[in-house]
Amino acid sequence: MPPLPPPTITFSAADNPWIDVRTGYSYDQVGLRTLFLNAHHIDDLALPHPPAASALLRIAVAITARITGLDDPELTASQWNALRRSRLAEGRFDPDAVHAYFDQHHWDAFHSIRPWLQDPALRAQCDHPTGINAFVPGRPAGNNLAWFSPHGHHSAEPVPTAEALQILLIHHYYGRSGTGTPRALDGATSKRQTSGPLRSSVSFHPLGRTLHETLLAGVPAFTGDDQPPGADACPWEETTPPNPQATDRAVTWPGRQLTGLSRHAILLVPGHDGATVTDAYITWATQQPKPLTTDPYLVYRILPERKNVARRRTLHRADASRAWWRDLETLLLAPDEHGTHRRPAIFDTLNDLPEPVRRSLRIRVHGFDQDGKVIDRQWYTAITPPLLNFTQEHDPIKAQRIAECCREAQHIAQRLATVAKQAWDTATHSRTTQPPWAHRSLTRYWPKAEKVFWRLVQEPDTTACTAFADAAAAALREITESARIRHTPAARAVAHAVRDLYRQPAPPQKAA
Repeated sequence: MPPLPPPTITFSAADNPWIDVRTGYSYDQVGLRTLFLNAHHIDDLALPHPPAASALLRIAVAITARITGLDDPELTASQWNALRRSRLAEGRFDPDAVHAYFDQHHWDAFHSIRPWLQDPALRAQCDHPTGINAFVPGRPAGNNLAWFSPHGHHSAEPVPTAEALQILLIHHYYGRSGTGTPRALDGATSKRQTSGPLRSSVSFHPLGRTLHETLLAGVPAFTGDDQPPGADACPWEETTPPNPQATDRAVTWPGRQLTGLSRHAILLVPGHDGATVTDAYITWATQQPKPLTTDPYLVYRILPERKNVARRRTLHRADASRAWWRDLETLLLAPDEHGTHRRPAIFDTLNDLPEPVRRSLRIRVHGFDQDGKVIDRQWYTAITPPLLNFTQEHDPIKAQRIAECCREAQHIAQRLATVAKQAWDTATHSRTTQPPWAHRSLTRYWPKAEKVFWRLVQEPDTTACTAFADAAAAALREITESARIRHTPAARAVAHAVRDLYRQPAPPQKAA
């Protein structure tokens, strides 16, 4: 067991700089306290890792609710909206409220008893640390091959503490499942851990003109039936260290909902001066089942065929190959009890924002393409143009047009995959489950479809089906050009495929 860090080694998440921010063309690093004091001057977060930014936004929104009074479950919906409007009109967070909040709680990342978002008991309950390479995303660890990284089992370089805190958030929200570092508790040892609450998800966050607007627009409204005042607590607000055996942890709003669902226990090992982290423990935080709850920034799929009502709602998974505009149908249409998707709950509160804020509000997309267990594929981010004027509540005609274009783009993509496979089979007299023409034509199609989509949004009288079919035909012709020149059967097969792209399905026959 490593010794406790000396009392002189500290790194305050509140006061030491570790959060990358952008103001105009200038970039800086700040702590949480300065982030709130200067939020009205800051344009946006600028963290290099989108999953860390998505996690930090949830933490910052929970703190926003605390320092503005928007965490009061006794407020009616109209009172809550009026309070948020008044906080927006003030133009900045109250400095006295900011200082009072940060002076009240524990923020030291290397505190011996209450390290921020960590469990000090791991020093005694784990035989050995997990290793800094396993902690830092992208580094090879264990028996993994070091393809493009200079790091290895015998070259574990420390990581700056500012970066380590950002990585800490990634593990809490997007951590892997499966086998972790063994943890002994009450005579029993286990190394089984479950995945983080946001694993393989894509988040949609309101993005204002300043960080002040972003955070206030991102506070979710209370939708529960009852919550006693004072019952909710973020991890750093708890009076005692985390208890892995706790069973009565209700998902209260907004602290527990946004910051208290981690499945991983972590402890950082600092370097001699606290400027770096040299090692880390990563293991399970609880063996209790995952709570059945929803996140206000995620899209969910509804599976009515499932018999278990609680399991009918599943996560809409992140896909790095899927352009964000393909989800506009879900984001803009109001909730429909017969729909298969539910837009993020945060969208239900945005229509009550002041008109100048609502009209300028964009959406920040943060996705992390992962499998459900251990494989991290790719993270990504995007910013939409202002969209809220096109929601079904404000412009139902435009919302339906956008939904129609999204559906037609997907419909033509499916038809393109089918006809491209048939053309390959016909031209080569062979059948394969993964014909190259189908994959390559779809790869070429979607960038073309995006350009067509935005044109169609501005041209309501243009037929969407034909426009997307033009894009699909162009994509298929481009990827088969050399084959069509050399082989007559290929040219003939592609010609038939293009014709089928424009063929309208026969209308359903009426029952006699």
